[in-house]
Formats: sequence, structure tokens, C-alpha cells
Amino acid sequence: MFEYFPDNYSWSLTTATLFDEVGTISEPEEALRAVKHLAGGDKATANEAWYEAFTKLAEKLERLGNIDLDEGHPLTAARKYHRAGMYYLRAERFLHHTDPRELMCYNRGINIYRKAREVGRDPVEYVDVPFEGGVLPCMFVKANVDVPAPVMIHIQGFDSLKEFHYPIIGEEYRKRGMHMLIVDQPGSGGALRLHNLTADHETEHCVKVLVDYVQTRSDVDIDRIGLSGNSLGGYYAPRAAAFEKRIKCCIAWGALYDFGILFESATNKQMTAPSVPDVVSHGMWVTGQNTPEAALKVTRKMTLEGIVEKITCPLLVAHGENDRQVPLWMAERTFEEAINSPNRKLKIFTLEEGGAEHCQIDNRQLIGDVMSDWAAEIFGLDPAGIN
Repeated sequence: MFEYFPDNYSWSLTTATLFDEVGTISEPEEALRAVKHLAGGDKATANEAWYEAFTKLAEKLERLGNIDLDEGHPLTAARKYHRAGMYYLRAERFLHHTDPRELMCYNRGINIYRKAREVGRDPVEYVDVPFEGGVLPCMFVKANVDVPAPVMIHIQGFDSLKEFHYPIIGEEYRKRGMHMLIVDQPGSGGALRLHNLTADHETEHCVKVLVDYVQTRSDVDIDRIGLSGNSLGGYYAPRAAAFEKRIKCCIAWGALYDFGILFESATNKQMTAPSVPDVVSHGMWVTGQNTPEAALKVTRKMTLEGIVEKITCPLLVAHGENDRQVPLWMAERTFEEAINSPNRKLKIFTLEEGGAEHCQIDNRQLIGDVMSDWAAEIFGLDPAGIN
């Protein structure tokens, strides 16, 4: 992985994924260069500087997009709005969730990102699926087909947002004739920030309402519904597929067999590659608990032991050989114990081919192709895609 900040894994992780999301290096490097000297120092000072640098860059792109729109160039404006949205959402990532600026920055990010989709006339429909007194914010990415098509439901991990997966992943499914429903499920994104829906280990409950929703759509083939999840979603998705039998294929993207083991290492200050500055505090927020001990109790229930063998649909387990967040053995064990999954597949991305880091953050182009090709084959679609 290209590590812009060799002594700050969480910053390097975010930087690598951001380059993919915005499609340029020189523009975000403007903000990165301004904070590079702080990367290995005091976390509070460094993260404050990160927030300021990326907020400034986001505001600049938003202003430039407004000028393009006023001059009658909506597609040009949409591209700038997309990048502005990504910069806002990456700015809020290193603020503590109790900081009031975190929610303000998040809202600015999702709003300008949505404006990018609307101004750019992207095939994205925003949907709110009711769940337990709140809603699950979703984006339905529609395939360019005239008949009911398969759909992949995608749920998030420990700290990801639905906005991170379109267009970089969603467009690959579209090209192969599949819809995609990208979801902020409880414990993530807008479900957590806007509706106070926290994570639960029994993920089949929220997935049930998502399946219920897609089955109401006339453009969905209700017999071809798949499910994927990245990082902690590598636990969430297989868990749900084990019990929600309307799911016809499942992808564990960054297979997380047992989250309790990882969270305990964070509480013991043994975690060497944290994705966010304070994993314990973030975990308390995600699980809705007031103490590290209570959060640990919840995460210990997040295990696939005794669960994964209940999966009876095809399962793809995708993992990086050099994953520094989730050890490779978790992927291998998930695959080995999925004994009742027909056509199950284990894909390990090697250092030689690329995509060897956690959830292929070093090259998400590779994982987008692998997941969408596999799903297309499972659903009986032409791997050559559609026009």
C-alpha cells in the first residue's frame, strides 16, 4: 500500500481510499501536504489540522462547482461536487463523535454528494427503509436494463459510509446487469448519526427489512437477491445470510470471523493498525454502550462460530494477504466452516497481484471487478456485461 504517512496507519488508509474515490492525487495532496508534518505527533493536534485542511479543500471544490453550475455546466459541477462530498466526509472521519462539528461536517458531505448524483443525473435513487423507530438510509443504484434484474444489497463495516461505494463499486455491478442497494445499516453512517440506530449482532433483522423492501420493487428479480459487507460487514453479511434464506449469494469482503477478539485487542491497547484514532470510543458509539466493558460484551457476540455452517447459498470470501486489521486466518476459517455453502470460493489477494491490504484499500478496482464478476456468474448473467 502507498503509505503517505508511514507512522500513521489510519491516515494512510484514508488517503489510499480517498485517491480511489476522487480519481486524482494532486488535488487532495494539497491538504495532505499541509498536515504531513503532524502525522506522528500529538493525535488531537494532528486530527484537528486534518479536519481543517480537508474542510477547506471541500469548501473550495463546492465553490468551484457552484460556478460551473451557474455557467450552465452541470456535469462539470457534479464532478466537483462529488469530490467536495468525499473531502467533507473524510474531514469528519477524525473528529470525535461528540464534537458538534462532526455531525455538521457529515451533513455537508452527504448533501453535496447527493447533489452530485442529482446534478450529474446518475442512476441513483435515495431510499429510506423504516427500521425500529428510525430509518436505514440507502442508495438504489439502478442497472440499465428494462426487465427485472438481480440486486446486491451492500452493508457497511465498523467505520465506512454508503457514499464510499458509488461509483467505484456500484458502477461495476451496473455494467454487469445488476442493481445495487447500498445501505447504512445500524451502527453506521446515517443510521447511527441521524437516527441513533446502533449495531446488533443479529444482523438478520435489519437485512430482513432490506430484502422486504427490494422485493416490493418491480425492477428487481425477487429470486436473485445477494448480500455483501465490507470489513465488519464481513461478519454482518454472513451472519445475516445464515438466517435470511431469501439471500441467494453472499460476499464477505474482508472476512471478520470474530470481532470480539479484535475489539479486545483495542481495549488492551494492543491494536497496531487502527482504522480510526480511537477504536474503543468509536466501538462504544457504534454499539450504543457507555463503557468499554459493555461494548466488549456486545462485540463478543459478533462471531461466526456455530453460524457460518448455516449458510446454504454461494459464499465468496475475499481477503488481503497483508491485511493488518483482520488476520488472514479469519478468512480461512470462515471459508473452511462454510461447509453447506455450494460453490463457495476463497479469494486471497496477494502482494504480487495487489489488493493485499484490508478490504483491498490499496487497489479497490480489483475487488470491484472480482465481486461483480462472481455475482454475475452466480446469478447467471453474461460476464461480458451489458451495453
